[in-house]
Amino acid sequence: MSEEAPNSHGGLVLVPAAITLGVTLLRLFGELQGWSPRLFSREPGGGGALVGISWLVLVFGAWFGWKLARAGAGPAGLGRALGLTLLALVLMPALGFAARALGFPELSMRTLALYVLGAIVGVVVGLRAWPALGRTLLAYAFAARIPVALIMLAAILGNWGTHYDVPPSPDFPVMAPLSKWLLIGLLPQMTIWIWFTVVVGSLFGLGAAALARRRAAASV
Repeated sequence: MSEEAPNSHGGLVLVPAAITLGVTLLRLFGELQGWSPRLFSREPGGGGALVGISWLVLVFGAWFGWKLARAGAGPAGLGRALGLTLLALVLMPALGFAARALGFPELSMRTLALYVLGAIVGVVVGLRAWPALGRTLLAYAFAARIPVALIMLAAILGNWGTHYDVPPSPDFPVMAPLSKWLLIGLLPQMTIWIWFTVVVGSLFGLGAAALARRRAAASV
């Protein structure tokens, strides 16, 4: 079975990216208006608010996997793809354990650099698991996260009091707005969240591909 997507990644990603942007803007508006914290939390990291785009990775990862598998662009081997995806997934927690073992402070450049490097390696491994799905998720990841990074820049410069600009910890050092954006905005959004989207999305995409194969086999 070919692993090449029959359609452009942009075409497959366009509608999910538009939906994701809409959710991002809704989340921002809800926080600025002080709506329900359960839905629009302003706590660091988002506080697990129900309105957010991280949940969409599960949905669109499965949808991409289903569409690609049904179009004949599924993975050559589900077992190999799953193994590489799991390897990419455990890489970040392993690096977190290593950072603590080495005594790196949680909010330090060394720790962030370790996570950034791990995210890049994890994305590379994730892309090898199922290249067609990986590239689609990579395109979606940037389409989803670039707007968030830009909103975070505006929020930090304007001190909006949203989860987009609040420091991750009370111990976070005072610094210039652009430096703060680099540390809590640009670098995490363009590396760690890209890794999350590609790897976690791939897990759900593989599940959808397995269902698609089973359905195709049952119809023969």
